[in-house]
Amino acid sequence: MLSSWVFIAVLVGYFGLLVVVAKLTSKGADDKSFFTADRKSPWYLVAFGMIGAALSGVTFISVPGEVGNSNLSYFQLLLGNVVGYWLVAFGLIPLYYKRNVVSVYEYLRDRFGAGSYKTGSAFFLLSQLIGASFRLYLAALVLQLFFFDGWGVPFPMTVALALVLIWLYTFRGGIKTIVWTDTLQTLCMLLAVGSCVYWVMDDLGSEWPGLAGFLEAHPNGNAVVTDWQDKRFFLKEFFAGVFLAVVMVGLDQNMMQKSLTCKNSKESKRNMVAFSLSFLAVSSLFLFLGLLLYSYMAKHGIELPNRSDELFPYLALNHFGGLTSVLFLLGVTAAAYSSADSSLTALTTSFCVDILGGKKTYGENTRRYVHIGFTVAAFATIMLFWSMNDQSVVRSVFKVAGYTYGPLLGLFAYGLFRKKAIRDAWVPVVCLLSPVLTYFVNANSEAWLFGYRFGHELLLLNGLLTFVALECISLGKPETVNEKKIKIGQGN
Repeated sequence: MLSSWVFIAVLVGYFGLLVVVAKLTSKGADDKSFFTADRKSPWYLVAFGMIGAALSGVTFISVPGEVGNSNLSYFQLLLGNVVGYWLVAFGLIPLYYKRNVVSVYEYLRDRFGAGSYKTGSAFFLLSQLIGASFRLYLAALVLQLFFFDGWGVPFPMTVALALVLIWLYTFRGGIKTIVWTDTLQTLCMLLAVGSCVYWVMDDLGSEWPGLAGFLEAHPNGNAVVTDWQDKRFFLKEFFAGVFLAVVMVGLDQNMMQKSLTCKNSKESKRNMVAFSLSFLAVSSLFLFLGLLLYSYMAKHGIELPNRSDELFPYLALNHFGGLTSVLFLLGVTAAAYSSADSSLTALTTSFCVDILGGKKTYGENTRRYVHIGFTVAAFATIMLFWSMNDQSVVRSVFKVAGYTYGPLLGLFAYGLFRKKAIRDAWVPVVCLLSPVLTYFVNANSEAWLFGYRFGHELLLLNGLLTFVALECISLGKPETVNEKKIKIGQGN
């Protein structure tokens, strides 16, 4: 077990480095820099940093332990993710650059009207606040269990400290700073998982049968589920992975805000393709680490923790070598900050641009007040989740995403594939009813659909219901006045 002094040194040193990076990158920063980084970010830097933001604490901590619950079936979702990222790269990114948007939900304003615009942004704010809180909760919980509990520090104070530190290094530079801090955080996470893989493989030593033999012999080595009634059936997971990637990256202001800091559409597409392949490789490494951890426990007769989320941190901090434990601590600290910092910035951007209506409608300090407000909201959400959660966080995040991102999927899909105007004032009602209907279908699917059980593809059902409802409130007229004006302007 690492000593308290080592923990303090790592935490202070890491945070000090973040502050230095923030100070260097926030010089001369204004609202444009905060929201778009002046569109000057190198595409390869953005791609590398996005790995850490996409992985966050969910992948870092929860995925290795989840291998014991669902084998390698998560890999099916990852394959779908890659296809989804390519759809974003070649479908949505050119659209966003063509329209020169700051918030991706500006597309809904131009395509449908103000009601759709505000509704889309509101669903993003809800989705991102919940998702970011889940991810930060998990990383903070690890620090709490293995360090702060021993010092008598209550969990709410641990979370508050993490959020205050995030606010301090992002409040000035925003996305301009985060592009660089994400790169640092990704590097720390990769060093952590790489060192842990090396440690366990070295411990297995002569017992290592080679990769193919290891996967074949391991009781959790199966990656493909062929039972169509299973929640993790291959086709369900694959297509859910495609659309989860589209909504959680392409329709998500948090991830797209990074991509939109590239110089042009061509570089942003390069960023997305490079990110997709890197994300698949790194996520697969975490799955492989999960298999190694269960083999390590079996070899040494170590009892499984009560929760799968505790498996990786328990072994890394109590059984691995000193340097490996330090690198794990550095990685989990990076995981605590890697997605929460960009999420708070994206929430602030969307609220200022989409809800308040742009810089002309709010005072000079309002952006900072909004940033503080979402920091407080994240704290409250984490406390609520802390009091209620009783399952693996990786499953919780995707379950919530199926309900909150579904209306966004339906809205954007209808805008892109149906050239009709809609009754814009009815959109909020449609987007509220769709998740409710999805919930009832999911609750009764086995009785209504011959034993079929929904998994991650619940998102597709939600999006489809939204799409069908929008068709029902369509006006039968082509597009909207705003959309026509944009096309006329582009034609000139």
